[in-house]
Amino acid sequence: MSGLRETARRASWLLLAVGILPLAYAAYVVIDARIYEAHVLKRLAQDRSVRVVVPEPVEGAGIAQMRIGRLGLSAVVVQGDSEAILQRAVGHLARTALPGHEGNVVLAGHRDTLFRPLKDILEGDRITLQTPEREFEYVVESTSIVKPTDVDVIEPSGGHTLTLITCFPFYYVGPAPNRFIVVARETE
Repeated sequence: MSGLRETARRASWLLLAVGILPLAYAAYVVIDARIYEAHVLKRLAQDRSVRVVVPEPVEGAGIAQMRIGRLGLSAVVVQGDSEAILQRAVGHLARTALPGHEGNVVLAGHRDTLFRPLKDILEGDRITLQTPEREFEYVVESTSIVKPTDVDVIEPSGGHTLTLITCFPFYYVGPAPNRFIVVARETE
């Protein structure tokens, strides 16, 4: 009987450890993203104070802070869309317009982290991008769901457009089969 009791005790410790590990990893991811965000925001503030203008940002460089007030969403925007960047920030897709330039500014984010609030976005919501140069405001015009192969959404556009991309459905487990798209126009 004592052998069975000892096996049960060891199994309970093992199960406890197995339960704690995912929680510890989730805490690490959140803390790492917050520290990274604070670092990028500090750098953006320094760039604003000295009016640094970077015509072509390098991979991993912070380019803006994005806010959607009604959703309580605030995130840093970093150049690039690698997994390492999207784990910590919203990524700006290379070869798309930068805020303030004519064309389509395309930003991507994970639905499981920063872009989860997009599930509640509505037409007319305001999106703000604060760059070192100035603040740009966009108004949401539409949302749609597309296949991952539908790359028309990242094509250049006339005027000043902002496109947000995340995986869909929002509560899907594993790689999602679709993409959720938000299209907004810059206000004057």
